[in-house]
Amino acid sequence: MRHYETLFVLKPTLTDEEKKARFEFIKEVIQNNGGEIVATEDVGMRKLAYPIQKFERGHYYIIYFKAPAPAVRELERIYRITEDIIRFLTIKYETKKDISAWEKMVERAKKLGLKEEKQEEAQEA
Repeated sequence: MRHYETLFVLKPTLTDEEKKARFEFIKEVIQNNGGEIVATEDVGMRKLAYPIQKFERGHYYIIYFKAPAPAVRELERIYRITEDIIRFLTIKYETKKDISAWEKMVERAKKLGLKEEKQEEAQEA
């Protein structure tokens, strides 16, 4: 299995529930095709570098995962046919140096995820 990072941007007009549903769907596609999700990151709403489909902003998500090549082909096919995804990018990490950098990004994403969970728990209390 190879190491990958995928970034996708959702339309800003979606509700929080719709965004969460699309994010979970993408995670299921990876897992159902033999992939293993290592870490995820919800980057949030950002300004796009240039307008895409008349949108100035988009909601960014990053998923770090390990998977065989056919899983990535299926993932990108799903990206292309999902209308709510306005942009995507998948990066493959092959060399030892690249994989080391990937592992550092995964650790950073996990730490950010833990911080966000603690903040959510504090707000609920």
